[in-house]
Amino acid sequence: MVQDLEIRSQHFIMHPSGVLFWKEKSMLLISDVHLGKISHFRKFGAAVPQAAVLKNFEAMDRAINFFQPEIIVFMGDLFHSSLNKEWQLFEKWVSTVISEIILVAGNHDIISPLKYEDLGIRVISEIQLDGFLLTHHPEEREGFFNFSGHIHPAVRLQGLGRQSVRLSCFFKSDNQMILPAFGTFTGTYVLEPEPNNEIFALTEDEVFQVQFKESRRKKRY
Repeated sequence: MVQDLEIRSQHFIMHPSGVLFWKEKSMLLISDVHLGKISHFRKFGAAVPQAAVLKNFEAMDRAINFFQPEIIVFMGDLFHSSLNKEWQLFEKWVSTVISEIILVAGNHDIISPLKYEDLGIRVISEIQLDGFLLTHHPEEREGFFNFSGHIHPAVRLQGLGRQSVRLSCFFKSDNQMILPAFGTFTGTYVLEPEPNNEIFALTEDEVFQVQFKESRRKKRY
C-alpha cells in the first residue's frame, strides 16, 4: 500500500520499496542503492548468497513497472565503490530501461562519470526544479524544499513491553525529506523525531505514517 503526500502543491507517492514518485514530473526518485556492496562483501568472505546480488535489480524493476516514470533520478550512492562484476549487470539492466536516467552523485559514486555517460546516464551534482532541490546530502537552502538521501533513515517503534522494531522510513521536516536507502545490506540510522517531523515507516508491503505520543514521541501499539 502506497502513501500519497502533497508538498507545495505538488503530489508525491511513497512506495514500500523506498522510492518516491513525483506525479507532475513523472519522476521516480531512488536513493542509496549501493550496487556492488554485496559483491564487495562476498569478495572479503562474507556469507552473502550470490542470489542477493540480483535483488536490487529486481526491486528496481518492480518500482519502475509500477510507476512507469519518464525520468529516473538516482539520489546518490548508486554504486558502493569501484567497478566490480555488478557493473556488467548494471549495463545489461540499463539497456532494458526506456526512462531517462540521471545520477545525482553521492560520496560513494567514485566510478568515472564517463562510464555512466557511455550508457546515456547524466551525472550531476544536484537538481533545482520548481522550488525543489534534489541532492545526495541533506541541505537547507533558502526558498527550496530539499529531497535527499545519504542518512539511511530509520525509526524505532516501541511496543507495550520492552519489545521494539526498527524500520526504514521517509523522514520529513518543514523543508526537507530524507529518503530511505533502497539497497539491501545498506544499514540504517535511527533518527529521533522532533515535533515538526513527519515519519513514514516502511514494511514489506506498506507505507504508514507513524503517530507519536507527544510525551514520548514513540509509537505504542
